[in-house]
Amino acid sequence: MPILGSRGAASAKGFGLTNRSLGEFLATSHLNSPQVTVYPWLATGFGAKISDPGTLPSGTSAICVSFSPNGKAIAVGNSTSPYINAYAWSSSGFGTKYSDPSTLPTGEVNRVAFSPSSDAIAVAHNNSPYVTAYPWSSSGFGTKYSDPSSPLSNTANGVTFNNAGNAIAVAHFNSPFVTVWAWSSGFGTKYSNPATLPASGGDFVDFNNSDSSLVVTTVNSITPISAYPWNNSTGFGAKYTNPATDAGINGGSSFSPDGADIVMVGNDSPIVVGYTWSTATGFGTKYTNPSLPGGAAYSVGFNASGNAVAVGHQNSPYITVYPWTSGTGFGTKYSNPTITPTGGVGGVSFVRT
Repeated sequence: MPILGSRGAASAKGFGLTNRSLGEFLATSHLNSPQVTVYPWLATGFGAKISDPGTLPSGTSAICVSFSPNGKAIAVGNSTSPYINAYAWSSSGFGTKYSDPSTLPTGEVNRVAFSPSSDAIAVAHNNSPYVTAYPWSSSGFGTKYSDPSSPLSNTANGVTFNNAGNAIAVAHFNSPFVTVWAWSSGFGTKYSNPATLPASGGDFVDFNNSDSSLVVTTVNSITPISAYPWNNSTGFGAKYTNPATDAGINGGSSFSPDGADIVMVGNDSPIVVGYTWSTATGFGTKYTNPSLPGGAAYSVGFNASGNAVAVGHQNSPYITVYPWTSGTGFGTKYSNPTITPTGGVGGVSFVRT
């Protein structure tokens, strides 16, 4: 299981001086109260920290965070019951906490993801059935969907919907390490496993913008990432060749919004690694490494315009954001926020309301 982590699935649209008026934000989930910290995201970098929610998430450790794609909600996964906390969101910040789902997840939530149309929310967690999903609306959680008919057998670490909204993928500890089901108001038929499985327990999972590639990070120190062509009708293609340099285990990956690049993070030097990406051949040219964040990195996410990439990591300042230019890669890191998160950041998520 990762120490901390989140896909940071919901990304912001746009990037510039108008972003604050449009309401662009960057959320982090982290150790220690208040467990979730959100900043306006400006052309110059971090704005002044948004006020904490009126009702803080449960426990002492927030593991993951995700904005809904429509920008009207934010969900935080935790290590203690009720395991998932969700709030209304607007350009004014946190609204009222939604009522907990009537059927709670059964354990620590490692990742949370909204569907592209913001009408469903799924969580990956560490007790059976390991993945739990609910309808989502302006009223909050609906009645839990039935568990998948092809169940998992161990901890789920990563979950995401594809961009078409007709498939849901989960990275998990036991073989086959990644499982994808059709999705239509609940779990459908399981896709066939990839012919070449990931090397070990799955951690993060992500689709590219066109749903033509799928990447899985793992807890295997020799082969910590596996990537595949993906087809929404037929499923997995033949595994892409591994990259020459990776970022190690207990980390994640994110495709850029245009699908031209991929950035990986982990706990081994160089910690943050970027490559060009081709759906035909997979990993391409490696970008020059950026200045290193503090300690192991757990999560990574682009804003929707693809010119900023955020990294959540173990040590102060806990969140680092770099300018990004496709073809050039990482720029000089933005200045740290005036008020940093209070502990290691496991999840990052951009949104524009």
